[in-house]
Amino acid sequence: MTSSALHHASRPVGFVYSLLDPVPLGFFVAAWIFDVIYLFSTEIAWTQSASWLIVFGLILAIIPRIISLVHLVKGRNLPGRSALNLHFWLSALAVVLAIFNAFVHSRDAWAVVPSGVILSTLVVLLLLIANVQLAVRTRYAYGEAR
Repeated sequence: MTSSALHHASRPVGFVYSLLDPVPLGFFVAAWIFDVIYLFSTEIAWTQSASWLIVFGLILAIIPRIISLVHLVKGRNLPGRSALNLHFWLSALAVVLAIFNAFVHSRDAWAVVPSGVILSTLVVLLLLIANVQLAVRTRYAYGEAR
């Protein structure tokens, strides 16, 4: 989801943010799906693939979080700022949980099952809530709702 508040501040930065912000969600959803598949199949390749997806999602989550943090610190009266603020904190919490999830996935495959699935589920839910609230609140902030 993109934020119009980021586009008003700087077009290239807004473009990079809009391009990279949804990508980690895709990696984390894929990791969650792989964790659920591993839960039912016990094929070790699924949990190993999930751990790699979590790492790639974390790497790609760094740049949008830094951009969002800078805009929260520097942005003063931008429309949709409260939506950006909540989006940042929910996403940051999801990234912290994903870091713990990466440590959980670094263990033996049999040790991943209960906590890995729970952490993956929480990360995906937090990112989905963050993106949906950003889309809805930004739309209302700019008066596009009917």
